[in-house]
Amino acid sequence: MKLRTMVYASLFAAIIGALGLLPPIVTPFTPVPITAQTLGVMLAGSILGAKRGGLSLLVFVLLVTFGAPLLSGGRGGLGVLFGPSGGYILAWPFAAVTIGFLIECFWKKLNIGLYIAINVIGGVLLVYAFGVTYLSMITETPWTKAAWAALVFIPGDLVKVVVASLLARQINRVYPLIEMEKSRNNRKSKAA
Repeated sequence: MKLRTMVYASLFAAIIGALGLLPPIVTPFTPVPITAQTLGVMLAGSILGAKRGGLSLLVFVLLVTFGAPLLSGGRGGLGVLFGPSGGYILAWPFAAVTIGFLIECFWKKLNIGLYIAINVIGGVLLVYAFGVTYLSMITETPWTKAAWAALVFIPGDLVKVVVASLLARQINRVYPLIEMEKSRNNRKSKAA
């Protein structure tokens, strides 16, 4: 693994940890708190691409698993992953990979609408699919009831989608890590 990849993955794992410093919002509708950390998931996939973005979230989830208090509210440890929030957290690496993959696929055609659509697909729909299903299994409630409870997350997640999309578009214009990686790989394959 290249040093550059490790640095970017570590940086975004730290950014997601820093977003955990914002206190969680607890609602009476669901045992899962509202946090800002999914913003970091969307940014990791949108800026780093599938491989690096997924790696950054894998590092983050492993740190949480081993007890690092990186989740909102200073939570960490294996117990958190077996709790109501576990499915959402375990979905994060898959969400970053999905977002990154779609960003890479549409790299030449990207506009704000595509960024928003991609972040909704990976950062909201995929995360909800994992999270709601896991919550339903853990709490032994019907899936539809858990899904209705998750609707409380929609307004905040849509704000995070727009913020992540605007930030990623601007960063990718100024310093496109995905494009630089693609051109580097193309040069290596032509030289070989």
